[in-house]
Amino acid sequence: MSAGVLNEKFGLGSSLRFTEDTSGLMVAEIENPRASAKITLQGAHLLMWRPRTSSIPVVWLSEDAQSGPGKSPHSGAPVCWPWFGAHESNPDLPSHGYARTAPWEVIESGNEPDGATRIVLRLTENDTFRTQWPHGATLELTVIVGDSLKLALTTTNNGGEDFVIGEAFHTYFQVGDIAQARVTGLEGVTYADKVQNYARGVQQDAITFSGETDRVYLDTEDECVIEDPSLRRRIHIAKSGSRSTVVWTPGQEKGDRLGDLGKEGWRRMLCVESANALENRVTVSAGQSHTLAVEYRAEPL
Repeated sequence: MSAGVLNEKFGLGSSLRFTEDTSGLMVAEIENPRASAKITLQGAHLLMWRPRTSSIPVVWLSEDAQSGPGKSPHSGAPVCWPWFGAHESNPDLPSHGYARTAPWEVIESGNEPDGATRIVLRLTENDTFRTQWPHGATLELTVIVGDSLKLALTTTNNGGEDFVIGEAFHTYFQVGDIAQARVTGLEGVTYADKVQNYARGVQQDAITFSGETDRVYLDTEDECVIEDPSLRRRIHIAKSGSRSTVVWTPGQEKGDRLGDLGKEGWRRMLCVESANALENRVTVSAGQSHTLAVEYRAEPL
């Protein structure tokens, strides 16, 4: 669907318009009295979000982000689905599943009473996807852009048998300096440390960062907070339908190797991902639905 057709059917004047970027991807651009955001229809990938109360984005977009057909940049809030991380039996399949690079369609848009903007996107199974994941499912993402950012990912099982999914919002938050940032809300939670070959540990205090960190915190539904003294703000991460929280920063060596984080971009980002991973994967019964939802908001520190 062309930008012109999308604007005719779903555009909301200055608050929501569709454009085509230089790589040929369709982008939804949101500018309302509460916030601004960008979303690519490929992958239903929210690229950035900045509430009007902040001069700096909360959801981070790298200055060197590389978008294009079939490519998901290390920025924004990629949708990981129907598995998280590497596929458990076929290493040739894409990491974090196919949803983050698949074309999604817009099915709804509107203005909320408080001035926020709503857009709903849908991904439906097809023959190509069934070669990677042989189940009938529909995936919908509702995005509400306002003073807070709300994301809701709903999986509906259209088949006659139960299936199991792994999923996450792999969200990159902007911080001033990763060495000063810390995450609270996961004290006392058991984690699997991917840097240490999934060794298990228990988080004792707030999480701080001195190098690569990649942990899956298990059996937790609690809200997390990123405390960022460098930018003098807190980012609250509330969730539902999620039993895992993933905390990831690549550190310098891996960050430089990724290639699209920008010069020392790894210092200015931190992923806190609301997920269902490892033993917290979700069984979706035949004919039923499951929703993973998050709400992000920022406040002065």
